[in-house]
Amino acid sequence: MKKRPDLPFMKLWNISFGFFGVQIAYALQSANISRIFATLGADPHQLSYFWILPPLMGIIVQPIIGTLSDKTWCRFGRRIPYLFIGAAIAVLVMCLLPNSGSFGMAVSTAMVFGLCALMFLDTSINMAMQPFKMLVGDMVNEKQKALAYSIQSFLCNAGSLVGYVFPFLFTLLGISNIAAKGVVPDTVIYSFYIGAAILILCVIYTTLKVKEMPPAEYAQYHGLKTNLDEEKVNVIKLLKNAPRAFWTVGLVQFFCWAAFMYMWTYTNGAIAETCWQTTDPTTAGYQAAGNWVGVLFAVQAVGSVIWAIVLPNITDRKLAYSISLSIGAVGFCMIPFVSDQYMLFIPYVMIGCAWAAMLAMPFAIVTNALEGYGHMGVYLGLFNGTICIPQIVAAACGGAILSAVGSFQYNMMVVAGVSLIIGAICVFFVKDKTLQKM
Repeated sequence: MKKRPDLPFMKLWNISFGFFGVQIAYALQSANISRIFATLGADPHQLSYFWILPPLMGIIVQPIIGTLSDKTWCRFGRRIPYLFIGAAIAVLVMCLLPNSGSFGMAVSTAMVFGLCALMFLDTSINMAMQPFKMLVGDMVNEKQKALAYSIQSFLCNAGSLVGYVFPFLFTLLGISNIAAKGVVPDTVIYSFYIGAAILILCVIYTTLKVKEMPPAEYAQYHGLKTNLDEEKVNVIKLLKNAPRAFWTVGLVQFFCWAAFMYMWTYTNGAIAETCWQTTDPTTAGYQAAGNWVGVLFAVQAVGSVIWAIVLPNITDRKLAYSISLSIGAVGFCMIPFVSDQYMLFIPYVMIGCAWAAMLAMPFAIVTNALEGYGHMGVYLGLFNGTICIPQIVAAACGGAILSAVGSFQYNMMVVAGVSLIIGAICVFFVKDKTLQKM
């Protein structure tokens, strides 16, 4: 097998730079979907059902993109055409989604319009996001892969921070954070507009700066006997032959992503209940809580960046993974007991520790385990199921669990904490030689 050469830092940076823009779009969605649909009139017990769409589209779209891009070669590359098309569609939908309540439609019609827009947004974001993971797997050698994913993690957190704080910053600039009943405030609408502009600019930059390997060269560097565009794909066979790390890391992923699904769904309502003492989306307090969710998620991103610096200094990688998730679990369980909005920084920094581990470890472990297997794009698309399936299950069960915990949204943070603790325990079932040392 031909050895892939080391890449200069700027090339590693360029491979992932577009991820900054994609992550802004994803952050805006994560921080504002519950707020948007609650403003349109959704009941809190229904909110989790709206969150089924993002992971559902992910589990459908990403394996398809992986399979198609494995077999694609054109003058623009293999992964990049899908990245660019996905980003272009996302830009259009980001201009429509926050305006769901602004077209004079009835409440039910506005919700259906919003759901359709959300479906297309999720499809396009997933289409744009997955190629970045594949580009690292395709182009970066084993020695530099940790650095490449660290760059991607940094850009992910930086993009998240920017996207999360947009509504709060626009409020400080004097843009209205309240609106007529059923209409999304201008702070959210303008945030989506600016996010869409940054997204397309970042993706254009990566498109212009990155040149991919053709399939024949790829086969040489990855030790494959057959060019991927000539080989048929049997998904069932690929799953049967997947390395054990694929499945054991997937078990950890299940509980981690279920926990974060509940955070994204219920944080707005939880802190509105505990810090602003309201559950009414038409009040200024509820919308102020919505802005503060973005600030808290930005704090989480900062905590993630800081913890990502600490993680390499923990020599036992499995222990580092488990400790990170446990710290996040404690943070989740603290939230219902904190009524001061600034004191909430502490639990969200702790949650950022778990997020850092979730970003840094699973794909590094799995891509290392997949060396020599071929079909990296298909495998990573399938591995995305370990992110999407737990979110779908959690969203489907969210309304019932909320009723079981007294219909208080802050109690769902405790549910998230328990789920993350289970994930921390499951880390010790992971069997892979790359976990022994950082």
